[in-house]
Parts: sequence; structure tokens; C-alpha cells
Amino acid sequence: IFFRCGMSVNFLPGRSTIIQFILEEERRSGCTTTGDLTGLLLDIVRSCKQISGLVSYGDLAGIYGKEGASNVQGEEQLKLDVLTHNIMVSNNEWSGHLAGMASEEVEDVISIPDKYPKGKYLLLFDPLDGSSNLEINVGVGTIFSILRCPQGVHQPQVEDFLQPGTQQVCAGYCMYGQCTTMILTTGSGVNGFTLHPGIGEFILTHPKITIPEDTKEFAINMSNRRHWDPPITRYVTECEAGKTGPRAKDFNMRWVASMVAEVHRILMRGGVWMYPIDARIKDKGGRLRLLYEVNPMSFLIEQAGGAASTGAQRALEVIPTGLHQRVPVILGSKNEVERIVQYHHEHQD
Repeated sequence: IFFRCGMSVNFLPGRSTIIQFILEEERRSGCTTTGDLTGLLLDIVRSCKQISGLVSYGDLAGIYGKEGASNVQGEEQLKLDVLTHNIMVSNNEWSGHLAGMASEEVEDVISIPDKYPKGKYLLLFDPLDGSSNLEINVGVGTIFSILRCPQGVHQPQVEDFLQPGTQQVCAGYCMYGQCTTMILTTGSGVNGFTLHPGIGEFILTHPKITIPEDTKEFAINMSNRRHWDPPITRYVTECEAGKTGPRAKDFNMRWVASMVAEVHRILMRGGVWMYPIDARIKDKGGRLRLLYEVNPMSFLIEQAGGAASTGAQRALEVIPTGLHQRVPVILGSKNEVERIVQYHHEHQD
């Protein structure tokens, strides 16, 4: 987790910077590495620092509002959607760590210009998740996923990006809110860093994040209730019944409408978050993008001891069929996710 706070905070000796942490993780792995992944992560860190500064200016910089165009999903783009996309591309295309990129904001694969060297990784990202909440000052963030480029491929095409989430080398997000927070996994647990405003470095503040297996908190958009499938209706109804119902305990409900903020809450204190399939979006396959949102967030959740599912299968095992494929998702505290999956199986039977 990386945080950028507006207040002055003393640097605490003994805490690792993100650079130190990544290098130490490489050494501990005992593997011979080229430093490409470290270099790529540092390019992403630099991008997130720039985006954090940009977001913090808000209306002072005149960067809120609509761009006047639509993205590949037909959603109206905001000015910051375009600006943050450009920051991610410009900071990551030149260093020689990547073979290609893909962004939620554009339809096709982003090729590395011929004037730059090519690397062995693929970067997929949502440059500014939750951007529709900018004007009300709700937490937004950048989500990223790193895959290996298939061996022998020098000009990756769409099919080279269509790898299941289990193949991710690294994933994370950077949330821009009261503080700037980066959550990161390379497959050996989840760690969080806070952006220290005095020295401009991300400092390790949340080592070895673990999600509790049980929870009394769930998050879902209740306005869609009339469209839900029976398993989701059953689960939410039981939670609403509280101590007098079959669960015999009271639940609290949350809904922020920003995936980064929702997942961050779960990583910090547990809970379950659902954006299930419903009657309105069945023809689209779901609401959230598999490659840019569901896969990286599911990787983080599982590495922190939680679970993530589409309701029908483990989210990380979904075989992608398109660059902008959408799927349903249920993620968070392990026992609650497993209960919801069980309800789906019982309904099918």
C-alpha cells in the first residue's frame, strides 16, 4: 500500500522503501533475475506518483469533467481517464521491460514503438478506476496486472494477452484518497506502502496483509436487487435477517461504487464484495473487466488469504476470450465467498 498524506510525517528508521522491498524480495527468492520486473515495477510506481499529484489538484487544475469521447465499452470518458492513460503509456513504453500493453481505455493492444527496446512482460491496466466518483472526492485508483509475454513473441497480439489470472507475475493497485496507497503482490503475499510526501518515497507500512476468514460486512449495489439471480438474493436476505435469521448474527452493508476502495476496505478489515451477474447484463457476461479489474484484484485477495469467484468458478481460472471481456465477481473473506458459491451450486442442482 502506498499513501500520500497531506500532513507532515516523520520518516521512521527501519522501514523499507518500495525499492528496497522489491530488491530484497528478489534476493530472498534465490532466483537469478535480470532486474526487468523490478525496473517495470519502478516505472509503474513513478506513474502512480504522477497520477497521485494530478488527482490531488482536482478542480484547481481544470482536469475534471468530460472528455467528449467514449471508450471501447461505450462509456463516456472523463478528462482524467485520458490523462492517466497517457501517463501510464508514456512512463512504461520506453524502458525495455515490456513487449506490449493493454488498457481499459483503448480497444486494441498498445504496441511498443520500434525506437524502443522490447522486454519480456505484458502490462494491463485500468488507469483510473472509479473515475465517476472524482467530483465527490471518493477514493479512486490505478489497477495493474503483469503477465509474461509468450516465448518467441516480439509483437504481441490480442491472443497473447488472453491468459488466465493464474499466470499473473504481479498485480496491484494504487489508491488516491486521503493518502496515496499502493497494494502489491508478486505471488508471495500482499504488502502495502504509503507515499511519504516529505521524501517522495513509498514506505512499507502494511506488511503481510491478511484477510480474516469470517466477516459481518457485505457490499453490493442494492438498487439492482430485482435483477439478481436467486443465490445472491438468498445470501443478502439472510444477511438482512441478522440475529433472527439463519445466520444468527447481524451484518453491516457497505457500497462505495469504486472497486479500488471496496477491495482496499476488505484487505484492511475483511468483508465480501459482490458485483454479480443479473438480468440486465447477462448478455454482456457481467459488469467488470476480467483482465483489468477482476484478475489483478482476485490475485491480491487470494494472496491475502481470501477467495474470489464468478459464482460458477474460481475467478483466476477463467480463460479469457477477449481483451475487454466482462465477468461477474464475488470476492473477500474466504468463508463468506465459499458460502455464496455453495448457494450457486445448490441452485444449479
